[in-house]
Amino acid sequence: SNRISVFLFFPAGHVAPRTELPAGHIAPRTELPAGHVAPRTELPFPAGHVAPCTELPRGMLVRCPRRNAAGYIKPSVQIRATTMKISEILKQDKVTISFEVFPPKKVDGFAAISAATEAIAQLKPDFMSVTYGAGGGTSEFTVDIADNLQRNYGITMLPHLTCVSSTREHVATMIRKFQERGLENVMALRGDIPEGGTPSKDYHYACELIQDIKRQGDFCLGGACYPEGHPDTPHKADDIAHLKNKVDAGLDFLTTQMFFDNNIFYNFLYRIRERGITVPVLAGIMPITNARQVERAIHLSASNVPQRFRAMVDHFGDNPGAMKQAGIVYASDQIIDLVANGVKHIHVYTMNKPEIAGGILSNLSEIWK
Repeated sequence: SNRISVFLFFPAGHVAPRTELPAGHIAPRTELPAGHVAPRTELPFPAGHVAPCTELPRGMLVRCPRRNAAGYIKPSVQIRATTMKISEILKQDKVTISFEVFPPKKVDGFAAISAATEAIAQLKPDFMSVTYGAGGGTSEFTVDIADNLQRNYGITMLPHLTCVSSTREHVATMIRKFQERGLENVMALRGDIPEGGTPSKDYHYACELIQDIKRQGDFCLGGACYPEGHPDTPHKADDIAHLKNKVDAGLDFLTTQMFFDNNIFYNFLYRIRERGITVPVLAGIMPITNARQVERAIHLSASNVPQRFRAMVDHFGDNPGAMKQAGIVYASDQIIDLVANGVKHIHVYTMNKPEIAGGILSNLSEIWK
C-alpha cells in the first residue's frame, strides 16, 4: 500500500493534537516554538488514495499555496484533479458557464498569458477551452496551458484541434499528447488556413478530423456551428446539412460562433432541431469591451450587429473604462435573456481578460451558482 505524509503546522503558542493512549491516560501536550512543524505521521492508504484533508474545489489537494507572477495563488503541489467529460457536465440540470482562452503566439508571451489563464481558472467555471494556433503554430502551448489548468486548478479542459493545415501524423501526435496529459475532451475544428499557408492534403472537412479522433481514442468531442451561417456557405440550409454530417460523425456537443442578437440564436436552434440535431448547443458570447473589437468581430463572424449594440459603441467607444463596463453589461444582459428563455449552456470568449470574465460572473452571481 502507498503511504501519504501528513504535515501539521502550528502557529506560535499553539499545541499539537493529543495522541490517543490506553483508557484513562492522556498524552502530555507538546508546546511547539513559532514556525516549527510537528513530527510527520505516516498513514497507510490504498494505492491511488489520499489522506483526508480540508475540502477544496473539484477534488484538488494543496499542501501550501504560493503566488505566481501575477499575484494569484497557485497550488505548490501538482496533483491531477478529478475532471469530467463535458458531455456529462452538460447533462446536469443546471446552468453552465465556460470560458475560452488562447495561447501565446511566441514563447516570450507564455508567462503573462499563463498567469491570465490561471486567474480565469480561479473563477471556477464549469470548464475552459484553449484555442489552437493557425496551422497548429502554437499547438504545444495549447497542450501546456490545458494541462496546467486541469492538473493544478482542477478545471475540466477542452483543447482545440484544427486540421486545415495538418497531416494525419501531426493529428495522431496531438491526440497522443492529449491522452498522455489526461485531456479527454477535444474541440474538433477545420480551422482557417493561415496567411501564406497551404491547405492539408489529408483533411478537407471537420468531419474527417472528427472520424479520425474517434478512431484513435475515447474522447468527448465538441464542434463549431454558425447561427448566421458559415461565411463559406452561402445557403443556410446547406450549412445546416453540413452541421448534421459533423454531428453524425461523432460530435457530443456544439458551440456557436459569437452573436450579438439573441433572436438569431433562437431561430437557429429551431432550424437545427427541425433537422434532427439534438446535441447540446453552447451559446457563444463575446463581450465587446473596446471599440477596436467591433469591426474585427464582425469580419470574423459575419455577425449582425443590432442598433442597440451600435449605439453603445458610438456613445462609449472613446471612453475605455465606460466601454469596458458597458460591454460587460451587454454580454451579461445577453446571457440573462438566454437563460430566461431556457438556454442552459453559455460559452464566453474572454480574450484572456480575467476582469471581464469576473465582471460577467459578478453580474450573474445569483443566476449561476
